[in-house]
Amino acid sequence: MSRRERWVRPTIKDVAREAGVATSTVSRSFTRPERVNKGTREHVLLVAERLGYAPNPAARALETGRSHTVALLVPDITNPYFSGVIKGAERAAHSAGLTLVLGDTQENPSLEAQMLGRLGPAVDGFVLSASRLPDADLEAAARPVPVVLVNRAAPGLESVVSDFDSGTQQIVDHLASLGHRSFVFLGGPAESWSGARRWAGLRAAGRRRGLKARRLGPYLPTVSGGLAAADAAVAAGADATALVCHNDMLAIGVLRRLAARGVRVPEDVSVVGFDDIFTSALISPSLTTLAERTEEAGRRAVETVRRHELQRPADPMVQVLPTELRIRDSSGPAPVP
Repeated sequence: MSRRERWVRPTIKDVAREAGVATSTVSRSFTRPERVNKGTREHVLLVAERLGYAPNPAARALETGRSHTVALLVPDITNPYFSGVIKGAERAAHSAGLTLVLGDTQENPSLEAQMLGRLGPAVDGFVLSASRLPDADLEAAARPVPVVLVNRAAPGLESVVSDFDSGTQQIVDHLASLGHRSFVFLGGPAESWSGARRWAGLRAAGRRRGLKARRLGPYLPTVSGGLAAADAAVAAGADATALVCHNDMLAIGVLRRLAARGVRVPEDVSVVGFDDIFTSALISPSLTTLAERTEEAGRRAVETVRRHELQRPADPMVQVLPTELRIRDSSGPAPVP
């Protein structure tokens, strides 16, 4: 046998010929097993296994109308926050016999919309993590296939979000207990739903505790974005005894820039983040941050897509996951004037 022959993939015709059945019987054995005699199907599957045959996914999709594929879109694949979402989604997809396709929208709503359009005909559903699209665009995307949101909510769509009301209250309570009378929120992208919720929660909690809250930004939710945010915070002066950052990536950039400028953390200013990415406990000083259950969010989102393939709910549900403030070295008592 030649090298070329050794690598020829067996076809459905090869299985049919070897099993002594029609090609349609082989096809139904994989895609419509209930329509094939049990003994015949077992015989076909044994022959297919012996020959090393596996059905073509594209062909199966044409026959069944399902690709057994779910697409997960994230704004920035380099942000460690999304690693938890990806891990949870992948595990859930594997358990359900689905293939997970990952897309990076690069914080660009236009690119996200393009990906939805291109992938829509090829997948059974979408999980959109921290989507930057308007509600109307999300509603339109959910008409042909199920769409489940993570870290975002929109009317008429299922979503999995963090409890920012409780989480922001934890942050403000922590700062108040350390004697801070004001704080500055360094905001992320203007399109960020979670960013808006975080700011709204911080302002409301600040009013309840008598802390003055001020917002600066928007800034890119990256380490480089944190450099500019830190300069703005220093310029804010007395208001900035505590800085609450849109996410941990921004907070790490803030810490780096403050150190370069000789501003001590937490002696001169406290810094708090959101997300609790794995590097938050490793940097110096270690970062106080609000931890979210990202892996569970990814898992629940894929499971919800799977359920929707069977029956779409009349009343879409928002699943709210608990948050927990992880207190570390970057937050401390307010400086004495």
